Amino acid sequence: MNDSSWGAPAGASYVGQWPPSDQGLAPAGPAYDERDAQQTRPMPIVPDFPDAGRDAEDPDDHASRDERDRRAARLSGPLFREEKPQEPMPTPQPESAPEGPRAQRAGRQAAREKKRAGRDLRAAIGVGVALGAVIVASLFVVKAVFVGVVVVAVVVGLWELTTRLDERKQIKAPLVPLAIGGAAMVVAGYVRGAEGAWVAMALTALAVLVWRMTEPPDGYLKDVTAGVFAAFYVPFLATFVALMLTADDGAKRVLTFLVLTIVSDTGAYAVGWRFGKNKLAPRISPGKTREGLLGAVGFAMVAGALCMQFLVDGGAWWQGLLLGLAVAVSATLGDLGESMIKRDLGIKDMGTLLPGHGGIMDRLDSLLPTAPVVWLLLVLFVGSG
Repeated sequence: MNDSSWGAPAGASYVGQWPPSDQGLAPAGPAYDERDAQQTRPMPIVPDFPDAGRDAEDPDDHASRDERDRRAARLSGPLFREEKPQEPMPTPQPESAPEGPRAQRAGRQAAREKKRAGRDLRAAIGVGVALGAVIVASLFVVKAVFVGVVVVAVVVGLWELTTRLDERKQIKAPLVPLAIGGAAMVVAGYVRGAEGAWVAMALTALAVLVWRMTEPPDGYLKDVTAGVFAAFYVPFLATFVALMLTADDGAKRVLTFLVLTIVSDTGAYAVGWRFGKNKLAPRISPGKTREGLLGAVGFAMVAGALCMQFLVDGGAWWQGLLLGLAVAVSATLGDLGESMIKRDLGIKDMGTLLPGHGGIMDRLDSLLPTAPVVWLLLVLFVGSG
């Protein structure tokens, strides 16, 4: 059946529209009335239009060709105009294939790594061993080389801190005077002692104020404030390591400082990972627990007693207990302090320079505030010489 005849009204005139049919349909014309149409072709299913069944004398039969075309177009669409066309059925998505043994092993490995505080332990251990070898070699071979290692760590730490401040808070602390002044602070502390370190700190702060004047005044106050904070937080605190090195047994004092800080961090991590349940400061660092703090204190006190008894000249084991307790507290506070900074900046690590550790600042967070504590207690216990 031709689509054009589907739903056509009976009795309508088709002169000039259909050619004579050679398929058994009667030719269009006046003799083609409604009764013949019902007998010669099957009845189509059509909607009940009001104008169906009008006679051949209907005035609309004399309508123009365009009008008849519009009528045919209306009758050739869907049978029920009021019904909305059905939306196409969504194409079913293929189900994911079940995980194989390899995928399951990878998932279990990822879960274990997540439980381990998100660290790549192999990379962290490898980098830690390499850094320790460099530090120990420089410390006991030539003291000046170790001072150079401290200067490099300070400059890189300042770069990481100022870069993150600029990226996250649009605070532009001037790096050039900070780097030059920070290096001068460490060297002055080693050469001229505490007085030289304080003078270098004051000159660095002044240089930050002047350097920032070369740029527009917008944000001047926050930029110079951040610059002075960075100068104190990184190079000035690191200067106390150089002050420890100036003593006759300076290399042993610095080694004691490093060992106690590392042991404190390791004890906190090991005990907290195994037994940690009660959060220490959930709003600052959710991963730290009170059990971890107790582990840091216990490990550091034992290490302190051993170092003061067998490593530091003139030291006693009970002094090491106090030293270890103080280191555990200061190292934890330093870690929380940098966690506070990173949370304010909305970042996880200060950098990516050290695989498994983050950046240099992520390793200096416990060391920097612990350095003046160890220096002061060693001066009180065994003197500055």
